Amino acid sequence: MSRRTAPAALRNREPIAAALDEFLPERGTVLELGSGTGEHAVFLARRFPALDWQPSDPDLAARESIEAWAALAQLPNLRPPLNLDLTVQTWQLRQADALLCVNVLQVVPPDRAEALFAGAARVLARGGPLFVYGPLGRRGTPLAGRLARLDRELRNADPALGVRELETLLEAASRHGLAQEALLTMPEEGDLLMVLRPG
Repeated sequence: MSRRTAPAALRNREPIAAALDEFLPERGTVLELGSGTGEHAVFLARRFPALDWQPSDPDLAARESIEAWAALAQLPNLRPPLNLDLTVQTWQLRQADALLCVNVLQVVPPDRAEALFAGAARVLARGGPLFVYGPLGRRGTPLAGRLARLDRELRNADPALGVRELETLLEAASRHGLAQEALLTMPEEGDLLMVLRPG
């Protein structure tokens, strides 16, 4: 198994952990959707030992990387990665006390956001939080700097990808009964952390 690494994950894991600390439940299961390399899952499972951390990713190479990092870390609260795809509704049969989705929505087609919010309303137990982290634009404001460069790179690779608009995501969340509790500006230029809960 091959451990992969993502520079962005190493840069933003501390700020993400600090932000999550205010909103995570004391105990329960956190389901992470699109865990990628697994570096966030290991770091956050170590940071929050009272929570069971459940990584997932639809990509086999990503799951192998998660398994490799987990084997090195040997954390009792870090579960084996699941093969979950937002477009396959079986993931919505699971239950979790919190959901985390980091740097996913800009690298998948727009319908995945709708699927995320629809599923979160079913998966979250007792009004648990959904955390959505990533580069987000604002309605009516042209993208600039890092966001403009990232959006251009993504759309050159696939026109369906790109930096999403905050207001569009909030409207989609609202359609599925999720209300914004907090919106945090993160250190990485243009990155935001949305905290949503079932209304």
